[in-house]
Amino acid sequence: MVDDTLLESGNQKIEWARNHMPVLSIIRDGFASEKPLKGCRIAMALHVEAKTAVLVETLASGGAEIAITGCNPLSTQDDVAAALDTRDNVSCYAKNDVSKDEYYEAIDRVLDIEPNIIVDDGADIIHKIHTERQNLLPNVIGGCEETTTGVHRLMSMSENNALKIPTIAVNDALTKFLFDNRYGTGQSTWDAINRTTNLLVAGKDVVVAGYGWCGKGVAMYAAGLGANVIVTEVNPVRALEARMDGYRVMTMDEAAELGDIFVTTTGNVSVLTRDHFKLMKDGVILANSGHFNVEMNLEELESMAHSIRKVKSNIKEYNLKTHRINVIADQQTVNLAAGDGHPAEVMDMSFSNQALCVRHLVDNDLDIDVHAVPPEIDTYIAELKLKVLGIEIDELTTEQEKYMREWEHGT
Repeated sequence: MVDDTLLESGNQKIEWARNHMPVLSIIRDGFASEKPLKGCRIAMALHVEAKTAVLVETLASGGAEIAITGCNPLSTQDDVAAALDTRDNVSCYAKNDVSKDEYYEAIDRVLDIEPNIIVDDGADIIHKIHTERQNLLPNVIGGCEETTTGVHRLMSMSENNALKIPTIAVNDALTKFLFDNRYGTGQSTWDAINRTTNLLVAGKDVVVAGYGWCGKGVAMYAAGLGANVIVTEVNPVRALEARMDGYRVMTMDEAAELGDIFVTTTGNVSVLTRDHFKLMKDGVILANSGHFNVEMNLEELESMAHSIRKVKSNIKEYNLKTHRINVIADQQTVNLAAGDGHPAEVMDMSFSNQALCVRHLVDNDLDIDVHAVPPEIDTYIAELKLKVLGIEIDELTTEQEKYMREWEHGT
């Protein structure tokens, strides 16, 4: 039997998030009256916390049967998972702090629903159904992918002719990445680092690896906290953009000696390695804000360490004799493994995209490919968000619309 205190805590968190996600509430009301997902079975792997629960409630209100698990071993909030499992037509298999085997066992249980739709964050369900549960593929209408890393995996699958279902790159919607990836990741990453370390950021040298939209947000919030920001990049255009935004730009080999706090946001493997660890200052702090825990080569760090110990909740110290390196949350996605994830107001738009893209998959017979979010969905969500914020904007006049369609006008 589930602890009533756990359920109460989970329900309180979900209610708080729901009250701060007005766009998704509007969509949920429409789903509840129209039942566009009636008879649909949805398999989900997302960070199971309060905002995710509001998305699940929205899809269930549309008539769907849902099975959900986590997409990261440390990001599940057990009280929210317990509360979500009590919802009608919802089965939740997510638990916090699971082993790799337990993580994939839960994904298998989710797939046992024999889904018509997949909602993924990191593409682990989609990968699993393509490699080990291929008998389920004929039932699948399509999938939606939440994050940059997952979209990269799907694009690779498509390019190698391995993708067998239509998918929508929800991450690439303007009302997702411009806000969620930048403002959501930026704020929640520093919230997690600050609440975990309780150390000052102002005046410190902060190294941000990667200057995509997540890196932009992390750098922006670090600067706002008073840090001296250093950016490392492999993309010349992004590196130049970071410099024009006022940050120092250099290689990681150079930055390794300077940084007090390192945050990885690249989505790639071995961004920090043995060569960097040996150059770092005593007491440096390492955190990962990418989706998978591969950006720091912790196997190399462990092999270099004279001793390893837990020095604070969610902080592990690697003593290299000459200096100590502190890693937050075993380099799992820091804003969720050591915090509460993105603010509800920004996930309001991200998960509205998810809900409407699920409906788009049900209503349309899409080709097998990685599809962009339809522009009309992006525009509709932006319009709703402005409306609930009480913001009005101008409209083009007939003369202006005519001018924009013509090509004859010159100087």
